[in-house]
Amino acid sequence: MTEQVAFRGWPHCLRLNNGTVDLVLTTDVGPRVVRYGFEGKDNVLCEVRDEDGITGGDTWHTFGGHRLWHSPEASPRTYQADNAPVPFEEVEGLIRLKPALETATGIQKELDVSLDPTGTGVTLTHRLINQGLWPVRLAAWAITVMAPGGVEVIPQTRVDTGLLPNRCVSLWPYARMDDARVRWGDRFVVLHQDPTAKPPFKLGLTNEAGWAAYFNKHSVFVKRFPFVPGETYPDFGVNCESYTTDFMLEMETLSPLRTLQPGEAMEHVESWQLIPDVSYPDGSEDDLTAVLTDCCHLELPQARL
Repeated sequence: MTEQVAFRGWPHCLRLNNGTVDLVLTTDVGPRVVRYGFEGKDNVLCEVRDEDGITGGDTWHTFGGHRLWHSPEASPRTYQADNAPVPFEEVEGLIRLKPALETATGIQKELDVSLDPTGTGVTLTHRLINQGLWPVRLAAWAITVMAPGGVEVIPQTRVDTGLLPNRCVSLWPYARMDDARVRWGDRFVVLHQDPTAKPPFKLGLTNEAGWAAYFNKHSVFVKRFPFVPGETYPDFGVNCESYTTDFMLEMETLSPLRTLQPGEAMEHVESWQLIPDVSYPDGSEDDLTAVLTDCCHLELPQARL
């Protein structure tokens, strides 16, 4: 069921509801998904409350929720303000959000969102179209801003490459490897969102398993995304990135880099799932593996022999 609602000060929002979970998409700014959660329960996405209801102007705002960018990151290209109304249409069971063309970049964004008839599944198709006059090399970049207080789990690859390296980790200039919020495990990288820690931290990984999970408020949010072997990814070759500061944690996924000719488009698809009555097991990696296996049925890295 889809209905028009007001949410966080934006009067023109679309609420998708299947009786188990609901999504809210605002059409006053964006495209943004500003709510996802069990019906009547907490929003698992971050809400930046001092930006509620803001529209118009040339300043880019975080807003929280889920957004679509294009990589590599650069200012001012990446930070084009998305504060204008967003036209939408219902197409074969999904909502398509289609904001105005980014005139500074020539890139047209589109975000298709659909909610499964039952359960908690959501599918998001992120689309970039080059409406400019020359080729553009870029990647689709899907960013989900999570509510504070949780723990993110990212699987590490276990591909045996013999004498050659098998993992790529990217770190940003402000990221300290001894940051207390990150644990570099054998099978997983675990990143804690700490509301008392303001210094930013960001990492990127080659995530061949194609999933990441965020435990918070007795549920776990799982996002799944494709990994294409042999393709070139941004930021030293990573397809999964995470950024955290005191008020949120971003779960970010990227498509391979593509050179879009004028008129060409690219897509990047994510699927979401929300699993209730699950808490982060603050113990061994075996404990974490057991929880993820039992509740999420994920492709999990094996312990090193």
